[in-house]
Parts: sequence; structure tokens; C-alpha cells
Amino acid sequence: MISIRTAGWLALLLPAALLGGALIGEYGFGLYPCEMCMWQRWPHLAAIVFALLALFMRSSPRSIPLVVAAALSILASGLIGGFHAGVEYGWWEGLTSCATNIPAGGDLLDSIMNAPLVRCDVAPWSLFGISLAGYNFLLSAGGAILILLLAAKGRRSA
Repeated sequence: MISIRTAGWLALLLPAALLGGALIGEYGFGLYPCEMCMWQRWPHLAAIVFALLALFMRSSPRSIPLVVAAALSILASGLIGGFHAGVEYGWWEGLTSCATNIPAGGDLLDSIMNAPLVRCDVAPWSLFGISLAGYNFLLSAGGAILILLLAAKGRRSA
């Protein structure tokens, strides 16, 4: 059962770290997310919920499907990130329009005029030529595969 426990912790910590990094980038460094960036966050949130439930039921056989669900959620975020990275690199066309979040309350026109314009086809930051969406793809896809392998190993030993 050590593999399932390890897979559960990885399924919790990986999306938490990626979401934490995205929030630090947004609120700490002004890297405002585009619509596709926001799409990548939702599966990570789902993965955290699945992983917490799996860790809560760690001695139950029901923890394995929850860990698998978390891994598939992480993989979904990674695949969205891969698509987004392809749009940023110009490999294919993405959305025809981009969106921004407008805070509730206050003057709507002022909110619209002062909202940052965030394009989905421009990487706001990159390291070694890889954008944030590209790193999400690499880390999420690799992490999901590792979690699925650990879950399969744990299932065989259970």
C-alpha cells in the first residue's frame, strides 16, 4: 500500500504546487492569466479534492479509484497546457478571442478600461524557451503518468 500512499501524496502535492506557482505568478509578479490559463487551473483543483479524499480513505480499496481520478485530472490540465503552449508557439490557432476577469462591483466601464488585456497566444514568461503552459504540460503529464504507475503497482500489491 506504500505505492498508493505515495501516489496519493504526489496527486495532492503536484497540483497544489502548480496552482500555488500560478497564484504567486499572478499576484506576486503580475502575470495575469488568460482564459486558457484559467482552464488549466480547474482540473488541478479537482485533483486536489480527489487526492484529499484518497488520503482520507487510505486504508480503503476505494482510495485507488480516487488516486486514478486525481491523476486523470492532472493529465487533463497538462493536455490543456500542451494545447495552450502550442497556441503560444504558433503551432496551431487557438481561441478567436481572449477574456479577462472583471471584478464584481464598482463601475463596469472603469473595470473594463483598467482590466489588463491578456492574450492567449503570447507567453507572458518563459524559461529556456518553455512557457508556463509548456511547463504545466511537462510537469502535469509526467506527474500523472508517475501517479498512474504507482497506483497500478499499489493495486497489484493490494
